Amino acid sequence: MEIIGNIPIPSSDDRYVIVDGFLVKDKKPKPIVILSHGFKGFKDWGHFNFIAQLFAENGFIFLKFNFSHNGTSFRKPTEFVDLEAFGNNNFTKELDDLGKVIDWVSSSGYIDKEEMDLDRLYLIGHSRGGAISILKSSEDDRVKKLVTWAALSNFLNLWENGKLAEWKSKGVVMIENKRTEQQMPIYYQLYEDFENNKERLDIEEGVKKLNIPYLILHGTADESVPVEQAKTIHGWNSNTQLMEIDGANHTFGSSHPAGATELTKHTRMVVDATMEFFRK
Repeated sequence: MEIIGNIPIPSSDDRYVIVDGFLVKDKKPKPIVILSHGFKGFKDWGHFNFIAQLFAENGFIFLKFNFSHNGTSFRKPTEFVDLEAFGNNNFTKELDDLGKVIDWVSSSGYIDKEEMDLDRLYLIGHSRGGAISILKSSEDDRVKKLVTWAALSNFLNLWENGKLAEWKSKGVVMIENKRTEQQMPIYYQLYEDFENNKERLDIEEGVKKLNIPYLILHGTADESVPVEQAKTIHGWNSNTQLMEIDGANHTFGSSHPAGATELTKHTRMVVDATMEFFRK
């Protein structure tokens, strides 16, 4: 197996999207799968490396990456050491970052052309990364299939309308990362970005515009994004498929650091269902 690790792709604000690639070279064109992590996530979270290896062993090229403003750095890709970047992240930056990854795999030359089938380029997104993957799929016809894991159905659920005035006045709201106990800033520019790009960031309209195969995977015990949001997404487009994972939480039983080398039962179900869907 070949692993292409920590490749920097220039992004906005002099920051970089950091990409990993996994593949087994056999001189045969393979589907390309790109995974987008969620809020307070990163490319090496939990079992993502193991998942990447599984996809590669099963005939895929698997790419995972850190969004340019997710708060990590090139030298410390698993630690939130750049809280200024984290606070200045927004949805359009993430959409553009994902586009840069698609551009990179299409033209960078890091992966031999004979190994890639660019007509089978597929996206996976978890949580907020799922919403970003929906929107990118709706605006970029290079994407041929989509799978979301516990995706958001609406960005409006991320803030309380009653506190918008206070957020605007202070310019920042602080949230706690319970795992690291860090107080992490979110600057008001996130809301301004949403307001200024409502059409592009309309998840409902994005789902309705999709004309590619789309599989929605969601746990029935999701404590962060209720499974009703998956049902809502499914209801917007009759061509989507919904698979509920009975008893699964938001991360499908996985955690960071992963600890065990094997996937949890629910994560394995999600991975198997995703690979089967991409093989069809």
